[in-house]
Amino acid sequence: MLAVVLLLVLAGVGVVVTRPGPVAGWLGDDAGSAPNAVGVAPEPNPSDVLPGPDPNAALPTPDGVRAVLDPLVGVSALGDRVNVSVADVITGQTLFDKGADDGTVPASVTKLATAVTVLAARGPGYRIPTRAVAGAKAGEVVIIGGGDPTVAIDKKGYYPGAARLDDLAAQVRTALGGTAPTSVTVDGSVYSGPVYGPGWDPDIPTGGSGGAVTALMTDGARRDPGVEHGAADRFSEPDLAAGRSFARLLGVPANAVKRGTAPAPAAAGGTPAPGTELGVVQSPPMIRMVDIMISESDNLVAEALARQVALARNQPASFDGGAAAMDAEVAELGLPADEITLSDGSGLSRRNRISPSLLTDLIRLAASPDHPELAGVFGGLPVGAWSGTLNERYRNTPGTAAGAGSVRAKTGTLTAVHAIAGLVTTADGRLLTFAVLTDQVPGGKETAQPALDRIAAALAGCGCR
Repeated sequence: MLAVVLLLVLAGVGVVVTRPGPVAGWLGDDAGSAPNAVGVAPEPNPSDVLPGPDPNAALPTPDGVRAVLDPLVGVSALGDRVNVSVADVITGQTLFDKGADDGTVPASVTKLATAVTVLAARGPGYRIPTRAVAGAKAGEVVIIGGGDPTVAIDKKGYYPGAARLDDLAAQVRTALGGTAPTSVTVDGSVYSGPVYGPGWDPDIPTGGSGGAVTALMTDGARRDPGVEHGAADRFSEPDLAAGRSFARLLGVPANAVKRGTAPAPAAAGGTPAPGTELGVVQSPPMIRMVDIMISESDNLVAEALARQVALARNQPASFDGGAAAMDAEVAELGLPADEITLSDGSGLSRRNRISPSLLTDLIRLAASPDHPELAGVFGGLPVGAWSGTLNERYRNTPGTAAGAGSVRAKTGTLTAVHAIAGLVTTADGRLLTFAVLTDQVPGGKETAQPALDRIAAALAGCGCR
């Protein structure tokens, strides 16, 4: 599905992503083991489920777009601060600009910046390791969190394809041979600083959509990995909870689990020597992690990926370090870093500011043939009336039907803050990028979201010439 969506979104801008090829490699597939190699007829190509853009379609005019959008961006439901940017993906021409360069609270639309910067910093194929090493004492096993929030305890994990603690435990038992594990030390020292973000609302740590950010956790800190998507009860100390699960798999009692740091590798001192690697499991590739983050608007995955940007740039893996590293990555990509100020990677912080024009610039850059490594940002984008946070939108609300199947976008919501940014295909088949950010909304999502949807639907339904 990822390859199909990438192909449909990017075909009109000169980037063709198919499998086998770069996506196959990023996902860990073996490009040399195609079906034909064993004499099996290849499956037919899947039919398009979404309309593809037409690179030869007529370009909307700024006057045409303004005539359509002006009445919609001024409605009272969106409040007094409605900042908008609309641009053509192929040419980059600005088609609509209202406060487009003004920093605005983006809420979860922040995840678009997190996605682009982590793909740039780490690359689509990078995997986050979770390691186990021998401790300083005989029988001590140290589990070292690398920052993978998707780790599962066993095959019943929340995230498909996640690394598993039972696999790691099996490696440890093999490596130890006849030595029985006696204790588990949890090393999450790759992360530093507070576990809750600056500017988070007071209810976020316990509200189910956020939680403590630690370098080791299982199932995004969910107590029950079988819950449906969305808010869930989370562990207040995810690292220790994961350590206790790992200890149980090793036959170690829960009271023998503590926090600590792994010893430096030693040439002698025991069998195995302290610091000796006993096992390692790897996260899904970064392109898949980005897909999860965007499609589910997963806040803890987002915070983990922001810290991966920090680690790639030799910054502290903290809220401050991640934010600074993301700002630096934006500048290195040649975009105006003075139009982004971050305090976290998820968008839960009310201190975040991003301009609508920077968001449309990020999306255009990700669609550019010069940056195929950034194309993974599109795979998880929700589609109007079809998937993710847009599944129930663009269906029955008057004035939004044209957006069904034509709007692919990330949404963002906090109290008084509503945002949407992504791609839209016009009635003529032209691919546009748009961002609408509001942070002084007087009412709730019941009135604000339909007003936002009418803006994107208006672009989908017109030629705007």
